[in-house]
Amino acid sequence: MLEKNKGIDIVTKIGGITTAEAAADIFTKKMEKESIAKIKEVKNPEIILRIANAIAMCEPDSVFVNTGSDADKQVIRNIALEKGEEATLQMPDHTIHYDLKDEQGRIVDRTFYIANEDEAISSLAKKKLRSDALKEIQGIMTGIMRGKTMIVGFYMRGPVGAPVSNPAVEISSSAYVLHSAELLYRNVFKDFQKEVARLGHYFMNIHSEGLNRLEDLPNARVFMDRSYRTTYSMNCTYAGNTLLLKKGNHRFAVDKAVYEGRGFELSEHMFITGVDGTDGRVTWCTGAAPSGCGKTTTAMAGDYFVGDDLAQLWIAEDGSVRSVNPEAGIFGIVEDVNWTGDPILMELLRNQGTEVIWTNVLIDENGVPHWVGNGEEPPEKGKNFQGEWEQGMTDENGKAVPISHPNSRCTLSSSALGNYSEQAENPAGVETRVVTYSGRDSDTMPPVWAARNSDQGVVIGASIVSAATATEVGATGVKRAPWANAPFIPGALGDYMDAQFSFFGSEKIAEDKKPVMAGLNYFLTHDARGGDSKQLLGEKRDVKVWLAWLERHAYNEVGIIETPIGTLPTYADLKKLFKTIIDKEYPEDLYVKQFSLYIDKIIDRINLQTDAYGKEENIPARLFEVFEEQREGLVALKEKYGAIVTPSQLEQG
Repeated sequence: MLEKNKGIDIVTKIGGITTAEAAADIFTKKMEKESIAKIKEVKNPEIILRIANAIAMCEPDSVFVNTGSDADKQVIRNIALEKGEEATLQMPDHTIHYDLKDEQGRIVDRTFYIANEDEAISSLAKKKLRSDALKEIQGIMTGIMRGKTMIVGFYMRGPVGAPVSNPAVEISSSAYVLHSAELLYRNVFKDFQKEVARLGHYFMNIHSEGLNRLEDLPNARVFMDRSYRTTYSMNCTYAGNTLLLKKGNHRFAVDKAVYEGRGFELSEHMFITGVDGTDGRVTWCTGAAPSGCGKTTTAMAGDYFVGDDLAQLWIAEDGSVRSVNPEAGIFGIVEDVNWTGDPILMELLRNQGTEVIWTNVLIDENGVPHWVGNGEEPPEKGKNFQGEWEQGMTDENGKAVPISHPNSRCTLSSSALGNYSEQAENPAGVETRVVTYSGRDSDTMPPVWAARNSDQGVVIGASIVSAATATEVGATGVKRAPWANAPFIPGALGDYMDAQFSFFGSEKIAEDKKPVMAGLNYFLTHDARGGDSKQLLGEKRDVKVWLAWLERHAYNEVGIIETPIGTLPTYADLKKLFKTIIDKEYPEDLYVKQFSLYIDKIIDRINLQTDAYGKEENIPARLFEVFEEQREGLVALKEKYGAIVTPSQLEQG
């Protein structure tokens, strides 16, 4: 089990402040009277001491306390512009931020969990013993904010009043980071102490970009102290490494769900979206996918948007599964965002009225952003993540330099979206009836299939395989991506998996409220189904149909085809849904290509997972039982019909 507050609290050890008087003294030295008045409203002695120790460790010239007021937000915007962290663009309230050209994603090779002796850490993660982490953090972060202003903000990861929300303090010398936090999270300065008292915990985050130089990147680090729920980030700028409220605190939320809320709550890498059903019904769906694999697109495909990246789930007293979004905004990849596939988002990106922070896209001579896949005529030249750019440029290896990095982003508030739902701020959450899992799978699984029971659903999540994306620096190839959450699971994978089985198999979930658990895959290519093109076998907007089928499946309004891996849709239902949902003809030959089972490929996938999980400790036996049941059923199908089994053959049994 994870032990809280075990070992040395690193920020306290380095800062050396142990009394309220010493804390008050450093506040007086570093803050102007307005910020002193604000910090005096914070009465929690532990939080006060830890903020004071962060100041003593980082040694900023000044400290600004951000309450989320309009005036405070403007101060942060002004600092970001003055420092050159952001620059204004042609569109009002649009700014551009560039990360270091060699830091365009999460620095997984320099991200560590701080571990106590004999503490189990996920086999998929890196760790450093507390004594070693103390030395590194002390060596890099001591005095790292000299000449800078430290900004302190008080946020909520989830709606105020929700049972699974998490209060968090964000400290940074980067105004860009705090500007992003104001768009992506809820500044709850007035409610912060009440929420900490109600929930009994908070997260702490300390970051500095340092001198923001390429030569410092080898010394960039992200440390996560699970015992004290504190993150430390240094010498980096990309929001995935620095906006620690996001993936840093998501890791702590996973820990909390696994080790304190097992069987009651989950913390997942999931979108939340509402889908219109029959007779005015709205059905809420969550879905996991690795970053860069279509989570935002799928979230936007719904009729009512709550979130595109993270979700906190719990079992309510009425026996329903409920979900809230820890975030209040979007930090979305823009590559391939265009008017055809993403009209709601494009309205905000190309028209006035929405505050947007762009990162790492190309800005042309007129101050207009451009990115790969936007469906628009690219400019002749401009400035992008690697510097000045013009058409035909190549890098040192002779490879064409794209107009934007694949991990270029836009940051904006969710409430600006045309399909935004006010349920996003409902502390009771939304009742969740569909849970999906997907990855960038070009050759194996069908576009949609549903589990027959919760155990099979958990196994779908455990079995995600995906091509590497641009969100992780240096990642290549195809790899396992369990629940699309593996990079953010701090503890043993067996503990996390047991929490999944315990949650979805809980007797507290009412029989008539059990969610449909399913796989999604809209990355199948033509060449995987007998063609000669690597183009998608379908298009992005088809996901609206897959969600619509799952929505109706949750209420037993569509037919199903039974298979060893779960249930598939019938052609008749999909043909009707394609026409009614997106006004598109859906030929039967395409259906056959998409939903035929390629037995050998699926068995290979099962063997891959069985072998990999067989090397882990304490993996629940139920996982291997489900794999074996599926393997036996697939082998029987192959013996009867051959290596490729069509839907019509599946219907025959």
